[in-house]
Amino acid sequence: MAKQEINYKIYLDVCCLNRPFDDWTQERIRLEGEAILSIMERISAKKWQLVTSEAITVELEKMRNLEKLENILKLLEFATITININEEVDLRSQQLENLGFSLYDSFHIVCAEVAQVDIFLSTDDRLLKNALRHQGVLKIAVDNPISWLMKL
Repeated sequence: MAKQEINYKIYLDVCCLNRPFDDWTQERIRLEGEAILSIMERISAKKWQLVTSEAITVELEKMRNLEKLENILKLLEFATITININEEVDLRSQQLENLGFSLYDSFHIVCAEVAQVDIFLSTDDRLLKNALRHQGVLKIAVDNPISWLMKL
């Protein structure tokens, strides 16, 4: 009998959303970009679910590269769940900021927690290190897209 593929619920932070459109001359960026595109293939085929949030929208509003922004917005059209920022999200975000997460990172993590995602993916080394350090406090798993795909 064929193994049933899990319908993963995935949150990609803005670093991940940017990666397919970054300069692929660096090996790491190319590999991460390919990993994100592989994940997006499964999302577009409705095998996995993409979660987005008001935090992503707010962060994207600061982008100056309009071509890249347009491409990212096309990826986000596949999102089936959108989490809005409310008082509860704001309070939890402040707790995470106190642990050393940046403002945006804390909001992304909390939105992913609210959506009860299976995985929060980031290519930001500082966020990943901090998430590892505080994994007991986080209500979700956090990983780099390459290492997460390799574990599947």
